[in-house]
Amino acid sequence: MGVARVTRRGLLLGGAALLALPGTAFAAAAPAIVDCAGWGARPNNRIVNVVVTRPVKILVHHTATPNVDDLSRGAADHLARGIQNFHMDRRGWLDSGQHFTISRGGFVLEGRHRSLEAVRSGRKQVEGAHCTGQNLVSIGIENEGTYSATGPTGVLWDRLREMCAYVCAQYGIAPTEIFGHRDFKDTLCPGDVLYGMLPRLRGEVGGMLGRRPEGSSVRAASWPVLREDDRGPVVRAAQHLLRGAGRTEVAVDGVFGAPMAESVRTFQAEHATEEVNGIIGGESWPLLAAPVRAGERTEAAQAVETLAASSSTRPPSTVGPRQWQQLLTAAR
Repeated sequence: MGVARVTRRGLLLGGAALLALPGTAFAAAAPAIVDCAGWGARPNNRIVNVVVTRPVKILVHHTATPNVDDLSRGAADHLARGIQNFHMDRRGWLDSGQHFTISRGGFVLEGRHRSLEAVRSGRKQVEGAHCTGQNLVSIGIENEGTYSATGPTGVLWDRLREMCAYVCAQYGIAPTEIFGHRDFKDTLCPGDVLYGMLPRLRGEVGGMLGRRPEGSSVRAASWPVLREDDRGPVVRAAQHLLRGAGRTEVAVDGVFGAPMAESVRTFQAEHATEEVNGIIGGESWPLLAAPVRAGERTEAAQAVETLAASSSTRPPSTVGPRQWQQLLTAAR
């Protein structure tokens, strides 16, 4: 069950198709997408869950595989099969975890069966396995390569932009709701460089949909990633929060050293986070960032003061998750 409909050469969408953003006059051209049958996918081994709801965001990933020079269609198909084999045989999943994959050669491939059918409907979503807690509310797009120190190929970027515009148009998702994997998990994915390009991606997608001039940059408040060797006010704020969460051995010096990483791993193990890796990202921040009210003298309140001082802003009277993200983003 769940195998997508096959058409000539496995291409279900041509580049000339136009898709309107629901309730607007905006439209986006759909890139050509190779369906699961087109790249030789194995059948899913359990039923793919399809829900009659629309996702509200897009999550960008990188595959953390080599930045290969082979940009052929054959290489793209090989990548998709390798990902599916890993997810099914090593992780025990029913199919590929992501909804779509984009190769370094600019080929867009369906990941999990029925993802293309669902996005074409504009009303349904396939439950993915690309990010715990986000699999029923977001579309996961994997980008071939490792983008920690270098950016994607131009043709991959073009297809990512087109694919995001298409998904936004189909589901009525605002371009500001394009995020990286690290915004929700303690991970470096999609790499520092590609993650740093997301404001540009939001702006360019907005331009394609008539929301903003193409090429403008849209920065979103988010949870930053902290790791060993980082320094500065955001690290100092994290140290206050760790102390407030019971890790009183943490020194408040603004330096993320090995002792702090070990304290973070202990905190993650205590809270049963998915990754116990010593990285503070989109999974650990919400656990650390305690609510703060004006006049408090808690460790969390000191973290707020640290962040506000570093960005020369007035601390809000009440600090919840959204305010924490805004303070952290301004202090970076």
